[in-house]
Amino acid sequence: MELDIVHDLQAVYRKMVDSTSRPGLISNLQREAELLEADIQPDCTALLIVALTLLDQEVSFKVVSKNEETVSTIINQFTYAKPTDIEEADYIFVLKDAMTSLKEVLAKAKPGTLKNPQHSATIFIEAEKVSSGGPLQLTGPGIESTVSVEIVTQGDWIESRQEKNKEYPLGVDLMFIDGAHRLLSLPRTTQIIENRVMI
Repeated sequence: MELDIVHDLQAVYRKMVDSTSRPGLISNLQREAELLEADIQPDCTALLIVALTLLDQEVSFKVVSKNEETVSTIINQFTYAKPTDIEEADYIFVLKDAMTSLKEVLAKAKPGTLKNPQHSATIFIEAEKVSSGGPLQLTGPGIESTVSVEIVTQGDWIESRQEKNKEYPLGVDLMFIDGAHRLLSLPRTTQIIENRVMI
């Protein structure tokens, strides 16, 4: 069975919108990701399905990985989006092998402007695991009270994210995707409480 460019990518888009409008809601992209050919880049099919959904020739992207050249070529071939530097990229993909660079990525990613805060970067991050329940308590728009999640990564990102997003509406939006193709969205409006301390 092959990926349906229209219906399957629309399904992915709806899931991303659901997870963004309801932070803490974990969406599963496994069905759509598995429809991609396994030999394209089996280590990052979830990121590729997201790239196919969001990117086109009008936007730019940056891949942060030891395999940056290979993955960037694949994304460009499928979407015609333009690879560029972190500071200019509309979408940034941080693969698992580059998690130690996450703080630098957050510092350099464009936060938009006061006139056009939507001209900011969305950062997709490969995580070891995302799941409901855990040490991180989320609050903010789209969350009735609080919701707890677990995000297992190698990089230190929470304080860097808070620093980047301190001048709302400027900031960046994060989406974490794990090896089981589970997606968790953290819009800039979401506050994170870790160990009872809001950061």
